[in-house]
Amino acid sequence: MKKIKITLVKSPIDRPQRQKDTLVALGLKKMNATKEVEATPQILGMVNKVQHLVAVEELA
Repeated sequence: MKKIKITLVKSPIDRPQRQKDTLVALGLKKMNATKEVEATPQILGMVNKVQHLVAVEELA
């Protein structure tokens, strides 16, 4: 499977609790935290819900 790199670029302060929980589930707890994960449909769905807070890069 493809891997993607997710980086938290905007603060989750003043966001709904569901979005904060989604970021924690992705493993992003601090600003500029980066995580490399498999691009499964579940992960892509979570990224889609918080796309305004994260930056996503595809890895080879």
